[in-house]
This record gives sequence, structure tokens and C-alpha cells, in this order.
Amino acid sequence: MMRALLLAIGLGLVAALQAQEFPAVGQPLQDLLGRWYLKAMTSDPEIPGKKPESVTPLILKALEGGDLEAQITFLIDGQCQDVTLVLKKTNQPFTFTAYDGKRVVYILPSKVKDHYILYCEGELDGQEVRMAKLVGRDPENNPEALEEFKEVARAKGLNPDIVRPQQSETCSPGGN
Repeated sequence: MMRALLLAIGLGLVAALQAQEFPAVGQPLQDLLGRWYLKAMTSDPEIPGKKPESVTPLILKALEGGDLEAQITFLIDGQCQDVTLVLKKTNQPFTFTAYDGKRVVYILPSKVKDHYILYCEGELDGQEVRMAKLVGRDPENNPEALEEFKEVARAKGLNPDIVRPQQSETCSPGGN
């Protein structure tokens, strides 16, 4: 069950909406690299598991060939859970695959500066799942970005109960 939860959380590291426009192909991938704060998350209502108590910043690094590496740590049930995920570049801009192609990950900009809505769809333990995350460059909450994220969640039929994990620079079991 913990493995499924970690896979589900890792699956939701990045996202997109089909109704939104992709960034221009010429937009540098560099804009995505660096430190991002996970501000909100949601998934299909049926996905079981415990929600993170806190999260460290998400770090996106460039790999050869346009692939990305995503690293983040979650505090769940008092345990630090490190997640490192390789996102394989596809022929479509800001669209990646993960977990040996079993999941499609879309990265789309929010209407709010320095925010992205991350959306992924794919298979998890034989079940089709969908997840979305809101990330931003700073840890402060942005009401406009959160409202846009809630609209996306509603439009995609995701769980209306948005999780807003506590931000932490490091994972500290028993306290942040």
C-alpha cells in the first residue's frame, strides 16, 4: 500500500490540461529547471492512501536529450519518503512519460506568473489514475493560482478536496 501511495504521489509530480494551450515550442526548457514549491494537489477520488504531512521543494534537473529528473521528499506517517522520477521527453512540447511509458505527464504554465499546473494520467497497479499538482517558485500561497487549480480539478473531475501540504526545506520526522 505504501508503494502504491508513493507511486501515486510521484505520478502527480507534473501535469497539464488538454483544453489549455502548450507553451511555444521555442520556450526554453530552462524555465522549468530549479526549485519549485508544491502548493496544492488532488487526484481521482478513488485513489487510497495517506496524504503528505509536509513536502520539501521539488527540484527539476535537465538530463541528456531533453529528459528531466524530478526530486522531492514527502513526510508521510512520520517517515521521510524520497521520490526521484525520470521524465522522458516525447515529441510533444512539455509532455513527458514516466514509469516506462505507463504514465503521461504534462507540464503547463498557469495563468499566474511563476506557477505551473502539473497533470498526469496513467496506470497504477492496474488502475487508470489521474493526478494534478500546483507548483510555484516561492512558498507563499497565491489565491489566484489556487483558484485556477481548483477550476482545473473540477473540469477534470478530480477530487474537490484539495490537499495543501505544509512546506519544509528538509524532511524531519517528528517535527519540521
